[in-house]
Amino acid sequence: MKRQMNLLAVLTAASLLTGLPVSAEGYGQGRERDALNRPSGAVSFQAQYAESGAYALSSDPSRIILTFDQGYENGYTAAILDTLLEKHVTAIFFLTGDYAKKEPALVRRMIAEGHTLGNHGMTHASVAGMNSSAIEEELVSLHGYVQERYGYSMQYFRPPCGEYDAFALEKIRSLGYSTVFWSAAYVDWKTDDQPEPSAALAQLTDMAHGGAVYLLHSVSETNAKILGDLIDALREKGYTV
Repeated sequence: MKRQMNLLAVLTAASLLTGLPVSAEGYGQGRERDALNRPSGAVSFQAQYAESGAYALSSDPSRIILTFDQGYENGYTAAILDTLLEKHVTAIFFLTGDYAKKEPALVRRMIAEGHTLGNHGMTHASVAGMNSSAIEEELVSLHGYVQERYGYSMQYFRPPCGEYDAFALEKIRSLGYSTVFWSAAYVDWKTDDQPEPSAALAQLTDMAHGGAVYLLHSVSETNAKILGDLIDALREKGYTV
């Protein structure tokens, strides 16, 4: 069995940050890039919120982390897992409560093959504007369910729709979680309007940068088709995936 990815080993250490704004935000990495090809939005987010345990980048300039949001099953996750196994890659799969309950075979396979399970919220609700008890219920209820059913303790949270506020980030941190956003993403979740594979591969390859966290959706037929080629292309650029 592959060893479970330790994302914290490549993320900057967190500590308490006070005096943060409380307005709700919608995260986006933006299109502007710095000299290292990192999105400016991800870099500025990291600078502001890393001390609250929230990250858009890892601190390892040689590495790219693949993550998949698992809202519902569309028939492609098994193929994605096949490719990851073939390429000797471990990824992070962010589960909703619905997915954790309905897809036990796939969830158990993720664990058995050394992938990391992340928390995407029991009901996939936005944590922006939630009070303390509501945030705790959204995370802890799914945490407890996955721990009881699968014997797995999650430690990474991804806010649904990338929506957050400073209060939520601090509350999530207090629950023992790190919040993981992303620094590379594209429109892949529209199942009735999938990107053309060669164009998607070129776009994702062009996004490559040290410390990248890729956001992909397992409902995407395109992602399932191009994943092996994407891993190869990122490795050809010199990155560890």
